[in-house]
Amino acid sequence: MSDYYFRMEQFSAGYQGKPVLQGVTVGVNRGEILTLIGPNGAGKSTLLKSIARQLPPLGGRVFLENQELAGLSGRELAQRMAVVFTDKLYTEMMPCEEVVASGRYPYTGRFGLLSGEDWDIVEKSMEMTYVSELRGRDYNKISDGQKQRVLLARALCQQPEIILLDEPTSYLDIRYKLEFLATLQRLAKEERLSVIMSLHELELAKRISDRILCIGREGVERFGTPEEVFTRGYLAGLFGIDPARLENTGLYQCVAELEEEKTDGA
Repeated sequence: MSDYYFRMEQFSAGYQGKPVLQGVTVGVNRGEILTLIGPNGAGKSTLLKSIARQLPPLGGRVFLENQELAGLSGRELAQRMAVVFTDKLYTEMMPCEEVVASGRYPYTGRFGLLSGEDWDIVEKSMEMTYVSELRGRDYNKISDGQKQRVLLARALCQQPEIILLDEPTSYLDIRYKLEFLATLQRLAKEERLSVIMSLHELELAKRISDRILCIGREGVERFGTPEEVFTRGYLAGLFGIDPARLENTGLYQCVAELEEEKTDGA
């Protein structure tokens, strides 16, 4: 486990001193995507918020390489880790370019003035997420899919080594889901960006993830590659579904394909 770029060791997360998840020990390498799956209320968002220090951890440790996150200042953490959570961003007549540029604030002085180099990074981040044509548009007047890409561009402006996303495809139609996740996968590989996110769409999680963490009602249940995690009987149990009800569904097909791939590779 110590070989992972990002790792949690016996990490516990919860609210007001009451743990929701305990003893989480997982890791992810540079350029890999770790996806959290499980039923609503199991603790996926709580875990992400605790990693990001939006909630105080209740135990254990988190490391980036061999440096413990608890030892980083807020500015140092923002320079290494970015978050794109489901909380709505409220702006008043704010162009998308300014929303993206706000990701540079961990690097600016006390007055928040951006240098020419900062603006170059803003431009590159917008190009990488295909939002350059939105630069002058009011953020409040673009589609949900466009907003998600703008927020991803803002996160990239921080030049992070790791990015956390909580249900980034919520409220998006299938086209925008696929576009967003394809962009995220490309950035992970090309920029060696480590990604930790939660997803409800199991078929998409299977396609995009290098590793998957399954969180059930009783806590962490499985951690491994999609091939190791996605088994027919297990997924039904994780979500409390009668296996017979999976017949002729997309989830059934997803699991069937994985099992066929296992057989072919045996």
